[in-house]
Amino acid sequence: MSRSVFVTGFGIISALGCGVESNFSSLVAERSGIGQAKYVKTSLDRYPFAEVPFSSAELAAKVGLEMKPFYSRTFLLGLLAVKEALQMSGCEPYLSSMGFIGSTTVAGMDLTEPCYSRLWAGDTSLAHLVDSMDCSDACNRIASMLGIRSHVANISTACSSSANAIMLGARLIRAGMVDRVFVGGMDSLARFSINGFNSLEILSPTGCHPFDHNRDGVTIAEGAAFLVLEAEEVVGQRPVYGEIKGYANANSAYHQTASSPNGEGAVAVIQAALKKAAFQPSEIDYINAHGTGTKNNDISEGRAMATVFGDAIPPFSSTKGYTGHTLAAAGAVEAIVSLLTINHGMIFPNLRFETPMEELPIRPVTSLQKAEIRNVLSNSFGFGGADTSLVISKV
Repeated sequence: MSRSVFVTGFGIISALGCGVESNFSSLVAERSGIGQAKYVKTSLDRYPFAEVPFSSAELAAKVGLEMKPFYSRTFLLGLLAVKEALQMSGCEPYLSSMGFIGSTTVAGMDLTEPCYSRLWAGDTSLAHLVDSMDCSDACNRIASMLGIRSHVANISTACSSSANAIMLGARLIRAGMVDRVFVGGMDSLARFSINGFNSLEILSPTGCHPFDHNRDGVTIAEGAAFLVLEAEEVVGQRPVYGEIKGYANANSAYHQTASSPNGEGAVAVIQAALKKAAFQPSEIDYINAHGTGTKNNDISEGRAMATVFGDAIPPFSSTKGYTGHTLAAAGAVEAIVSLLTINHGMIFPNLRFETPMEELPIRPVTSLQKAEIRNVLSNSFGFGGADTSLVISKV
């Protein structure tokens, strides 16, 4: 059984703002959300981050909840995105055949860190919150609020997590296992992830500028993005914003944190996603690149694009110069950017690009461009070689 998989709604919260409209306005204005963090407390505050501009209490208020000590920031970000996606979809809130595929890398780490600090000092007053720190807590909590009891999963494959959530959701629909599925990812800034990236010496001191010869690292961010995927027969007369045509994932088995120099894993998933969509490379109109701004990632991804597309690489850009790297949420954030590209006929630029890489002098799109976009390739490449590509198309 194989069915078309349509996107009927989506929601997002990032450093650009709360909601699709706020994010779209910032993309059009070429306004970055990267700056000094206010809410995460870190000794590495000399680095810029891309922080959602609301406190956790303000996030709770936005979804109509009274702030509780067991609400992680990750959960609140995810719930905001899911509620917007549900509202945009216009679907009946309950359907007998529904699923929820979420993703996160840090989960409730914003609760874990103060709890651990207190435990270390002999204070057990926060120990009862341990369940809220679990990797699957936010996912299970949101699914329960939606009344979804089966086909619930939480994926954690580093930076490709939510792209894999989209892929799994599409496969569930195509296989006839569900008719509707909420898919996406959520992550909050935490000292755990900030310190981890700092230990690798890949945090940008200036704000990321992907694919530039002078790129100096990644900008860590937070945010959440969710899509509502539905089988064609349950959509009815409601609007459809795109179709998930192709997808693939693979593991490059090269290194725990680095991409292979020639991007063999990326090549494999791009080619497999195109094959799943039954597309030739020439049918891709735009690539939303993973483009983290690290020396290793950008040359590896660039070489992978050159291998697949030859001298005819489609217009491409990384939008992490806007949102920063939202970790588990990145694939879904960029899937939504891809949908905005398709529905508004706009390619959003690769911010801060000045000088092409010496090893491979490819040039991303550097200013807002109007274009007829039918098919987008969206790349998400995670630590440990967890590579995923999606093909998203106009309906």
